[in-house]
Amino acid sequence: MSGPECCSNPPVLNPNAGAGHVEKLAGLNSYLSGSPNSIAILLISDIYDYEAPNLRNIADKVAAAGYYVVVPDFFHGDPYNPENASRSTPVWLKDHGTDKGSEAAKSIIEALKSKGVMAIGAAGFCWGAKVVVELAKSRLIQAAVLLHPWFVSVDDIKGVDTPTAMLGAEIDKMSPPELVKQFEQVLTAKPGVDCFVKIFPKVSHGWTVRFNPKDAETVKAAAEEAHQDMVNWSAKHLK
Repeated sequence: MSGPECCSNPPVLNPNAGAGHVEKLAGLNSYLSGSPNSIAILLISDIYDYEAPNLRNIADKVAAAGYYVVVPDFFHGDPYNPENASRSTPVWLKDHGTDKGSEAAKSIIEALKSKGVMAIGAAGFCWGAKVVVELAKSRLIQAAVLLHPWFVSVDDIKGVDTPTAMLGAEIDKMSPPELVKQFEQVLTAKPGVDCFVKIFPKVSHGWTVRFNPKDAETVKAAAEEAHQDMVNWSAKHLK
C-alpha cells in the first residue's frame, strides 16, 4: 500500500509556520486559524503532519473564507521521516494507523461541539483522507473532502452517508482515476448523498499540499483550484 508517491517532495517542517497559533484540543497539539465560530473545518494531514508550511497556509486560506480551521497533530510529534532508513513507511504506520487517527478525530469533534461549534466539515490529504472517510460514515461531520486519498477502498465509500467531494490526480498509483471514478459511481447511486468528483490533469499524488516553488505553474494552479473547490464544497454544505 505504500510507495514513493506517498512520500515524494517531503516538506521542511516549521513549528512557527502560518498566521495562526498552536494550542491543545482534546489532548492534541492543534494548529488553529481563524476566529472561533459556529462552523469549523478539520484539516487532516498527510504523513508529514501539521507543521508542514503548505498545509498551514491552506488552513489560513480556508480561515480567510470565514471558517474556524483546526489542524491537529495526530502523530504526537512523530511525523514520517523519509531520512530514517530504519523506519520505513509500513513500520511507521504500525504506530500511526488511520484507525487511531479516526478515534482521535472523533475526540476533536466532540471538543469542538463542546465549544459551541454547530457544523463541522473535514478535509483529508492522502493519509488524512482515510480518516475523513471514517468520519463520513457516521454523520459526525456535515461535509467531507478527500484530496488524493490513500488506503480508501470501494467498500469504504459504500459506507459513506455524508456529502463528499473527491479531488484526484491524473498520475496517482495510490488512487488512480479509475478507482476515484468507482467511488463516484458508488456515491451517485446513494439517494440523498451529494458528491463531487474532479480529476486534475498532469499532476501527481500529493500535489495539493506538497507542491513547491520549483513546480510548474500548472501544478501550483491546480493546487489553488483544488483548495478553492474545497472551500466551495464547504460553503455549500456547512450552514
